[in-house]
Amino acid sequence: MIVTTGTAVRSEDFSTLADGTPVGRWTLERGGTRVRVLTYGAVVQSVEVPGRDGGRAEVALGMPDVKGYETHTGPYFGAVVGRYANRIAGGSFVLDGHTHRITRNEGRNTLHGGERGFDKRVWDAEEVPDGVRLTLVAQDGEEGFPGRLTVGVTYTLDADGALRIGYRATTDAPTVLNLTNHTYWNLAGADSGSALGHELRLAAGLITPADAESVPTGEFAPVGGTRFDFREAKPVGPHYDTNYVLEETGGEPVAELYDPGSGRLLTVRTTEPGLQLYTADHLDGEPFGPCAGIALETQHFPDSPNRPEFPGTVLRPGEEFASTTVYGFSVR
Repeated sequence: MIVTTGTAVRSEDFSTLADGTPVGRWTLERGGTRVRVLTYGAVVQSVEVPGRDGGRAEVALGMPDVKGYETHTGPYFGAVVGRYANRIAGGSFVLDGHTHRITRNEGRNTLHGGERGFDKRVWDAEEVPDGVRLTLVAQDGEEGFPGRLTVGVTYTLDADGALRIGYRATTDAPTVLNLTNHTYWNLAGADSGSALGHELRLAAGLITPADAESVPTGEFAPVGGTRFDFREAKPVGPHYDTNYVLEETGGEPVAELYDPGSGRLLTVRTTEPGLQLYTADHLDGEPFGPCAGIALETQHFPDSPNRPEFPGTVLRPGEEFASTTVYGFSVR
């Protein structure tokens, strides 16, 4: 075990993919939090944190082996998804007057980067102070996206055990980019069944309504008086797959998820303008049932390349994309 400036960091050979490619695992531990990260998909495989009784439990949905991730690709358990997280309508967008046609992998639309997005790639990994940095190069034309993109994702644990995710990216040609982490949270324990009933607060007074294909209509709808209003904490019900427009909070959490039974509280801070609330209704029981976890995906808005009214997602040569999300853990 290597001890850096406060986080214990350990790496190990974990497994191999079906094609023989080796996959490593990194374990980070600090302040009661233990996190395990795979080089496959930059997956957060495991997050263990204590509850009110002091007992540490697994609160992230993950697979015990790499085969599980290769078999159950649709839920994107714990993965970094890209080159464009969420949906791009019609599998195409126009950039600088040129139409780019990208892989359609959800009906007529593109979801989470196409058939072989970042979640299905093996990333390089190196130790950094308090954690691990994973890097990936996506070539020009992969899944139809333009530009050779160099991406870095850094996982570190802060002094209080919070999981900090830092994203960086550069490109050699104009492209679009939207990155997120797709961890599902169940603060009662990953093996405890449904996460519905967790209490959620979101600093968001607007959503971007979507059509039957989960593609935004281009509108901004107030949440007041609707089931989408989480400005005051309330229990989460089913059937959410919704992009929230986050408000400025001055560095305070944009989201809080709380399990009254265990006392575990998850807070989310982010530099991103949106958060996708997904209650995982479509999980089929292998190995997790419907609503077994709640995803709080910080990101830019779905279909932004086709929606000039949304915050821009274009990255150009000479620029660096930079984004940070922090998941904090405590009890009350």
